[in-house]
Amino acid sequence: FFFLMIRRPPRSTQSRSSAASDVYKRQIQKNMGDFPLTTFSSKGELLQIEYAINAVNKGETALGIKARNGVVIAVEKKLTSILVDEESYQKVQTISGHIGATYAGLGPDFRVLTQKARKISSTYHLKYLEPIHVNTLCADTAKVVQEYTQLGGRRPFGLSMLIAGYDDEGPHLYQLDPSAAFYEWKATAIGKNMRNAKTFLEKRYTADMEIDDAIPVSYTHLRAHETPEHLVCRLLLEKKKNTFHTSPY
Repeated sequence: FFFLMIRRPPRSTQSRSSAASDVYKRQIQKNMGDFPLTTFSSKGELLQIEYAINAVNKGETALGIKARNGVVIAVEKKLTSILVDEESYQKVQTISGHIGATYAGLGPDFRVLTQKARKISSTYHLKYLEPIHVNTLCADTAKVVQEYTQLGGRRPFGLSMLIAGYDDEGPHLYQLDPSAAFYEWKATAIGKNMRNAKTFLEKRYTADMEIDDAIPVSYTHLRAHETPEHLVCRLLLEKKKNTFHTSPY
């Protein structure tokens, strides 16, 4: 005769295995939430966007100031080696004849997004035969950034941009983030030293500031860094056109 006896395990063993199983399931759910871009976490966040913001916070500091008659944006420029040709490394780019931008975060992403913004500007000019408004350019560029936050097989742009420009409504300074949110600022900063830079700007900014006053303010904060570049958007009333000046400090 053969007998098969199966005993029910003690309750303490069952509770321990059940608890371990619950911990394992929560860990799996957490890890799965880290990877899919289009999946919200239990806290209502898109974690890939949070990681993109972390990349921005590790980037070199950039700041912008909107004055009464123009905008100045300045960015910390650090070369990885003294052997790098400084002229080949540009952190300030023009998008059109009256709009320029700089960034904090991933340089290759800035190159791609700048090319898309230039295409948007050129298409607008060909269609309407007039320069694109700064707000319109920011809104259309933000649509591109937003698409990368909800489509599978893509990742968010790992940068924040400062977009400076001048149109018939006056000077403008916008900040565009990886989440595709964009806002117009009087003065702002992005990058690893963002908090200190914003505190500095809050103390030094005035509503009646001229462009010639804004440039020294931006120099003062970046004076301790190596070779910042400055893009000045200024309206020359006597010539009735916008001009950009990119110059090393």
